[in-house]
Amino acid sequence: MQGLLGFFRTLGAARLGAMAAVTVTLVGVFGFLILRVTAPQMTPLFTDLTVEDSTAIVKDLERQGIVYELKNDGAIIMVARDQVARVRMRLAEGGLPKGGGIGYEIFDKSDALGATSFVQNINHLRAMEGELSRTIRSLDRVQAARVHLVLPERPLFSREKVEPSASIVLKVRGTLESQQVRAIRHLVASAVNGLKPERVSIVDEAGRLLADGASGEGDGEPVAHADERQAAYERRLRQEVESIVTSVVGPGRARVQLTAEFDFNRITQTSDQFDPEGRVLRSSQTREEQSTTSDGRDGQVTVGNELPGGQRPPAGAPAPEGQAPVQHDQSKKSEEIANYEISRTTKTEVIEGARVKRVSVAVLVDGSYAKGENGEVSYQARSAEEIQRIGALVRSAIGFDQKRGDQVEVVNLRFAEAPVTPISEATGWSSYLQFTKDDILRAIEWTVMGLLGLVVVLVVVRPLVRRILAPDEQAPLLGAPALVPAVAGNAPALADGMPPISNQTSKMIDIAQVQGQVHAQSIQKVGDLAQKNPHEAVAIIRQWLHESPL
Repeated sequence: MQGLLGFFRTLGAARLGAMAAVTVTLVGVFGFLILRVTAPQMTPLFTDLTVEDSTAIVKDLERQGIVYELKNDGAIIMVARDQVARVRMRLAEGGLPKGGGIGYEIFDKSDALGATSFVQNINHLRAMEGELSRTIRSLDRVQAARVHLVLPERPLFSREKVEPSASIVLKVRGTLESQQVRAIRHLVASAVNGLKPERVSIVDEAGRLLADGASGEGDGEPVAHADERQAAYERRLRQEVESIVTSVVGPGRARVQLTAEFDFNRITQTSDQFDPEGRVLRSSQTREEQSTTSDGRDGQVTVGNELPGGQRPPAGAPAPEGQAPVQHDQSKKSEEIANYEISRTTKTEVIEGARVKRVSVAVLVDGSYAKGENGEVSYQARSAEEIQRIGALVRSAIGFDQKRGDQVEVVNLRFAEAPVTPISEATGWSSYLQFTKDDILRAIEWTVMGLLGLVVVLVVVRPLVRRILAPDEQAPLLGAPALVPAVAGNAPALADGMPPISNQTSKMIDIAQVQGQVHAQSIQKVGDLAQKNPHEAVAIIRQWLHESPL
């Protein structure tokens, strides 16, 4: 310890301060690097949070002792990547995030016995609005939603019933399609008893009216539906045609345009058909009549005819004297009436609108490219046979019908842009070198930290260490003559007029300094011993004085 303390004393205050500064700098730099490297990688826990949800989540995280970071004024909360799933499950257990609205959990902590019917109705309305808002926010492109329901009560002794209505304010990412807006209207109408889709109004965050709930289904609504059906049909056929053509010519080497004409008229047809062969007897009636007439009394006046109760002679009997014989006529009549049921077929056909009248398809395909021996890419047009085959595939894909006037045109032309070379996927060992964006950022961070540490070592630490290890330059004694003359030759003089010192002289000076330091240390040690042991020092000095010189 004596030697170590002596060594520190010989260093001096300047060197000790430099060593302390170097030590503190190294500890700080390497501590910072270690903390940055070992720090957990933060990832978003929730995004687009409201102030209420963010406050509740932060309070819960602090209670659990989980490290977190806030970004975008608290709208984004970030935690360590390995804790995301566990933290989300714990927060979901507590009902967080609530999404800025209250759902049916409002009844979990309420006192049902002490609540009035008015309070219960208000809570039920709030719960329905909150649940609908959460459901709408779960849809794509919907960032936030707020729902207002109007459920009027039916007045007493009134036959008229006021229909319920709803209004929705949406905050969307991008633009909602009309089909999505209509889906939201039907979703809300199906969740509320008695609510019709045409009574739902939808407004976006910019104040644009997406759906009008006051006018209902107007004249323009069916037209809009028809346009959507036509656009969907054209889009579906275009995708099918493009898919089958690109599988032949290559991805991105075909352009397809398709137009379909629709007939939106609704036609109702009723027809009756009778089958004469299919007769069925429904009823039958037969009638027979038989009558006998005598001609003796016709046109003759006799006593027998005039007498009351006069009898006619029987048939075949000779007539009385003086009387002409009587002639008898017999008639028989038969009548039959038959009623038949004839087979009858009544057919009513309702032909809805949106019937395809005509389909026109234009397909533009690029040629093939081949690389020559010199590395140049040459263009080759496709053969007529190949174009015909592509046309046959397109006609089969769209359901070509020549009677309705369908038209398909396939043309081969060179595209203006160069073909895109597909990137082959790595296989084998190279597949392990596929780095993600996070891996690249992490590697860049480590590289920057390493370069920073290297710069600190080279620029700060190395000069300080060299200064510590370098010997102190002793100033020449005042009044001492120059030890050696100037070096032979035309050596330049110093700024203060002193001649330059040679290397040998510098070595001699260094040796003298070392000897002087050792001598000074010896003297200092002797002085310390004398101060600590004064009686022994006095005895030694007296002994020296009494000793006779040699």
